[in-house]
Amino acid sequence: NADEREVLRRLHQLNTDPEVTGVIIQLPLPSHLRRSVLVNAINPTKDVDGTHPENVGSVLIGEMRVGSCTALAVMRLLHATGIDMEGKEAVIVGHSELVGKPVSLMLLDRLATVTICHIATAKRGLLAEHVRRAEILVVAVGSPEVIRGEWVRPGAVVIDVGINQVGTRVVGDVEFAPAQERAAFMTPVPGGVGPVTVSMLMQNTVKAFRAQVSKGREAEFGVNRTE
Repeated sequence: NADEREVLRRLHQLNTDPEVTGVIIQLPLPSHLRRSVLVNAINPTKDVDGTHPENVGSVLIGEMRVGSCTALAVMRLLHATGIDMEGKEAVIVGHSELVGKPVSLMLLDRLATVTICHIATAKRGLLAEHVRRAEILVVAVGSPEVIRGEWVRPGAVVIDVGINQVGTRVVGDVEFAPAQERAAFMTPVPGGVGPVTVSMLMQNTVKAFRAQVSKGREAEFGVNRTE
């Protein structure tokens, strides 16, 4: 029930509180609150979720400060498989600001060949065609088992970010059992991307703390950051 001005006042308090290291805007927001306004109001050095435009932009130019926690988790999981991403066909299903877009940029930095699929891809009936090509498949759309197991390329690495409640079951965006038979590596749902996302949040928080301490020291000794 809080109005936007009240939330902005609270964000200002958190931004200026030296005892607070990190601030997160929990999404999705109620319809009367504007995501862009509130996210933009976070001090970029306290943005431990990596959603402020300054931090998003740092990913774009390959000088990442802190990244989206979920996107970082995807990359950490890919790294753990030992796969050489250079030149690999990487297909991302979903183009959200928190997962699809930042993951695509991070994969480009690893010199993967990246294709992003979304609702228009599915409407044209081309989703299965793209998925079948993927050596690296990242799915984050929030639609239960929208990716059929038979579409998965044999030997592919599959990162399923989705988590959906279907009756009493919790399932991902990929049809797990048949996909697992074909994939070389596949994350489970639940218990796959989620726990790693939390660890990436902790990593971002440590980075934020170090940046704030460094900035504080510069201010204390009168250092001009542009010098």
